[in-house]
Amino acid sequence: MSFTPIARGRYLEALAIDEHLVWFSDVILGGVQGLKPDGSISHWLPERRWIGGVLLNEDGALLCSGPGGIAWFHPTSGRTGTLLSSIDGVPLAGVNEMCPDGRGGIIFGTLDLPAIVKGEKPGPVALYRLDVGGKVTLLSDGLVFCNGLGISADGTALYHNESFVGTFVYDIALDGSLDNRRMILEKQDCDGMAVDIWGNLWITGFSSEELLCVRPDGAIDRRLALPGGACTNVRFGGTDGREIFVTTVPLTAGLEIAKGNLPSALDSMLYRGPSPVPGRINARPQFRLE
Repeated sequence: MSFTPIARGRYLEALAIDEHLVWFSDVILGGVQGLKPDGSISHWLPERRWIGGVLLNEDGALLCSGPGGIAWFHPTSGRTGTLLSSIDGVPLAGVNEMCPDGRGGIIFGTLDLPAIVKGEKPGPVALYRLDVGGKVTLLSDGLVFCNGLGISADGTALYHNESFVGTFVYDIALDGSLDNRRMILEKQDCDGMAVDIWGNLWITGFSSEELLCVRPDGAIDRRLALPGGACTNVRFGGTDGREIFVTTVPLTAGLEIAKGNLPSALDSMLYRGPSPVPGRINARPQFRLE
């Protein structure tokens, strides 16, 4: 495969692809950036750091994870706001990855950001669902480090990367609850995730030099070499999901952040390349943002 570099930063992470822009975050420098086809870049929420996930809402707004919960901004109107800042009256320390739940809402994982910023061992975190009406439901708790998320095409399985452990799958019940958690891939550096149209999982590793294509049963279908460094996130885009986008960082950068050592060089890259298989393009959340 041939990859083309299209942007750089200190530690690129979150990705979302729409019809005209590639959206990505830099967890160290802060904010969300929108890369246009002409190469120009717009900047949003510059003071918000540690954005590990971005999602496109149905109205064109972007949902952004990070410290204190989930924020949003609308690139056309310039409006900004907060979607979720607490659960049952308890303020959120942080949110990492998110994915559409296929019902108008999202599934998201919490993050012990205060500990991570200090280089301390983070406390237990959990998976939740936020429905389109604003109700929050606990799905799975006592987790180590919530990361990449994806749902099968038929909506019956949720895949979840738990960094420092591996990739897990849950059965999704008719009421949206999760059951029958089991590990399908042991991978201590698993990070971001995307799902292709055949149901395979594309799994990144924050200290791995390759992108894994993993079948739903956990068997490795293929290994995709990257231009250099480790991979933090992956998304499909372009016509019929025929392009693949990846963010890369130096091999040791992720583990250094875990120790409290933040990168200072601009050697994290965003690449675009032709996808060997079509990616699955998810339906967008349908929140009414005020």
